[in-house]
Amino acid sequence: MPRLRLVTFNIAHGRGLNPIQGLTSQRKLRVNLRRIAALLNRLAPDVVALQEIDERSRWAGNFDHLDYLRVHTRFPHSVFGINNRRAGLLNLCYGNAVLSRHAIRAAETIVFGQRRMGEKGFLYVELEVDGRCLPLVNLHLHFGSRAQRLRQLEQLLAWLREKHRLHGKRWAVPPIICGDFNNPGTRDDATASLLSHLSDYCDYVLHPATGKTFPSPLPRRTLDFIFLPAGCRHVRCEVVRSLLSDHLPVAVEFDF
Repeated sequence: MPRLRLVTFNIAHGRGLNPIQGLTSQRKLRVNLRRIAALLNRLAPDVVALQEIDERSRWAGNFDHLDYLRVHTRFPHSVFGINNRRAGLLNLCYGNAVLSRHAIRAAETIVFGQRRMGEKGFLYVELEVDGRCLPLVNLHLHFGSRAQRLRQLEQLLAWLREKHRLHGKRWAVPPIICGDFNNPGTRDDATASLLSHLSDYCDYVLHPATGKTFPSPLPRRTLDFIFLPAGCRHVRCEVVRSLLSDHLPVAVEFDF
């Protein structure tokens, strides 16, 4: 039974704790991304799910952050899921991404709406682990509106039902779902609702059970989660202390 370590981390476009997007120099962005890479190397995950990562955005130095991290972490496999794309003088291109030690056999990006900026979505990947298919959803929900988050959740659930109908037989376990949910799991919001709906597939366990993830200097809320299905036996979970983003990374180790 393989043991895997998964990290989910909203890296805030690489700007660190600067609250204003676009006011961080390219030099400082590269320094912070190298520190994020060093943190990932220390944590030694098999899979990393990233949110708010830029492919090429003027407000984030106009270079590929995923490629930069991949070079400094030496992950052999990676994929971008772009939620926002805008050409022109104020070009931007960003979304979610996955870094993996294991081969990515399939990937699909679902965007919740059609805005060119501030849009959320999820990246679905299928990883090959010891000849078995491990499905993973890297999710980023709306930050301000509960109604928006619940609508986005309905889109995710409808998509999962169809994906399960078409391809569920090749899954070793139901999908792991992780990312920035922008709401705590203790309220009547998208996180708690998703946990309830996932019982249609199997029992899921929400991580972290304790530990706050936002804001990173003095965390007061848990916004970042990993949903593990019953086929994944939890070994340990850690909310990792850092000041490299306004969110803290969450790491889960499990057997599957």
